[in-house]
Amino acid sequence: MNFYEELGYLVLGSRMRRLSEAFLSEINKTYQCAGIPFDASWFPVFYLLSIKESISIKELSDTTGVSHPAASQLVTNLKNKKLLKTTTSSTDGRLQLVQLTKAGRNLLEQITPIWDVIKQTMEELVQSDTESEHLLAAITAVERSLRAITLSEKISEKLEEAKYEQNL
Repeated sequence: MNFYEELGYLVLGSRMRRLSEAFLSEINKTYQCAGIPFDASWFPVFYLLSIKESISIKELSDTTGVSHPAASQLVTNLKNKKLLKTTTSSTDGRLQLVQLTKAGRNLLEQITPIWDVIKQTMEELVQSDTESEHLLAAITAVERSLRAITLSEKISEKLEEAKYEQNL
């Protein structure tokens, strides 16, 4: 058992971050090997724009669960790369709508087949190990649990209980 495994939930966030970084690194290598200038961090924007012609930055933020400034920064980055453009909504002048440029649409055509293979490969990978078969369901359950409570408050309550019991 390695260091991280021994520490269990104390390092859950660190382990998930390490897993995410390793996964995204491998996905980025896949795009590089295919000669496609795409970064896995762009996936949410491109995926949403593969199913909708345009989205607002607020919708991007809400759908992906990232802050509005983070979504805005990603959009700006992709605009600077000439992959996205923004227009003002015709129904609400406050909304900026994000759309793929011609270069963005061309890139989307190149990456879409890779997404199918990534999905298939990951499904095969987790199905090859009975302990990892339920990975997505387990992650969803933990996310749901964390939305239902405020973890820091729950920990603080337990600390207060422990102090109270020590003083008895």
